[in-house]
Amino acid sequence: MSAAVKELLDILDLERLEVNLFRGRSPQVGWQRVFGGQVVGQSLVAACRTVEDRLPHSLHAYFLLPGDPAVPIIYRVARIRDGKSFTTRQVNAIQHGQTIFAAMVSFHADEEGFTHQMAMPVVPPPLDLPSEMDIKQRVLPMMPDPVRAYYERERPIELRPVEFGRYLGQRQAEGRFHIWLRITDTLPDDPVLHRCVLAYASDLTLLDAALIPHGRTVFEKDILPASLDHALWFHRSFRIDDWLLYAHDSPNASGGRGLARGLVFSRDGQLVASVAQEGLVRQRRTE
Repeated sequence: MSAAVKELLDILDLERLEVNLFRGRSPQVGWQRVFGGQVVGQSLVAACRTVEDRLPHSLHAYFLLPGDPAVPIIYRVARIRDGKSFTTRQVNAIQHGQTIFAAMVSFHADEEGFTHQMAMPVVPPPLDLPSEMDIKQRVLPMMPDPVRAYYERERPIELRPVEFGRYLGQRQAEGRFHIWLRITDTLPDDPVLHRCVLAYASDLTLLDAALIPHGRTVFEKDILPASLDHALWFHRSFRIDDWLLYAHDSPNASGGRGLARGLVFSRDGQLVASVAQEGLVRQRRTE
């Protein structure tokens, strides 16, 4: 197992302090604030540690304050409901005596019912696209410094963008963006773990979609991005150690905020999850 994957799994393996109280840590990589996907993933882990025999089907959360990577995060879980079909948990993430993130997580016992889904977009399969090694060797020299620095780090989640020309300043038709992703090592057969890792990964690229119609990216120095909220729905079982297609679009940007949506498909075309997020997408003012 790679060091990056082991680090991610260690970060998601929260320490239990009390029945409904957990402690998580942040990687010490020099970031000024905690990565939002980390808090989403750790909050989902905390909620799942208080529920048996049911899987999470949705999470709705708000980012309230920037997280401090230098100190642990305390996760306090409130057992809101334990019903016949649904279980509900509220999770508050706390640092320095303040709530930095608040989430509601719902669990459901699967049952038979109506079934339909949107079709998976027709895009090249992941193995036909440049690998991360190919991108590093062929494409990175042409990319802006912040994008190049992002791809040069060893990361637990491999990303293969379909329209990687977007990072070279190319505008995308209809404002859509597709990226294949997976964790770089095989994980145990634990559906909770696969959902928590996807929760972490769901915040990696989503807010960037709000800038697609403008031909910009969150990597640019004059863009000030910040996630405001995050919603995630799990529809079907999946494995995060196999390729998933993350299809992005952005129906609106106004008032300094952008709305981004994502649909997550397995390689065989099953819609396994949906994501939505509003975020701050300010342009830095020049004096």
